[in-house]
Amino acid sequence: MLDIVRGADRERFLGALFAPEPQRGGLLSLLAFEHELARTRSVTREPMLARIRLEWWREAMAEAAGPGKPRAQPIVESLSETVRRHGLQREALVRLIDAREEEIEGPLDVMTAGHALADLELAVLGVDDAASRQAAHAIGAAWLMGEGPERDQLVGDARALRRKVDPRALPILLPAVSLDRPMGPLRRPLAYWWAARRGRY
Repeated sequence: MLDIVRGADRERFLGALFAPEPQRGGLLSLLAFEHELARTRSVTREPMLARIRLEWWREAMAEAAGPGKPRAQPIVESLSETVRRHGLQREALVRLIDAREEEIEGPLDVMTAGHALADLELAVLGVDDAASRQAAHAIGAAWLMGEGPERDQLVGDARALRRKVDPRALPILLPAVSLDRPMGPLRRPLAYWWAARRGRY
């Protein structure tokens, strides 16, 4: 999972590194899963084939959350371990798939998709307080948006909760640092480290 997420989602990859194991591995599994779902529109332009691809993932998640051995696919196997270790619910995984299905023939509902991933990440981190959930939802949705006042508002709302959020949620909030301004590959890790050290995002 490390190489998949490092190459596809560098900013959220860096954030996940600040989580302890085994939570770090769980976050990376979820990010790899989300990346595969997000690729649906790029790997096929035919809506029916896209739906078939997402149905494959629904069946795979049923296996990952079930008692038996899941299908032999690296992301599915990794997710199965994450699901069982952290008690993730199949329905929560399917919500993320459903959000991406809406994107096949229309725009992505960034609120639904961002919230779905954030809820899974919070479950992996063992965080369930309202302030952390609100902040994670805001950053999760903002991450999927283009630049603009709505994204800025969401980031601002999340930062207003800094003193209330559970510190364990910081790894999934740190990518907010990259939403402020573009950073080069050498500066970005240092910016994340400094933000984590100060407990800020």
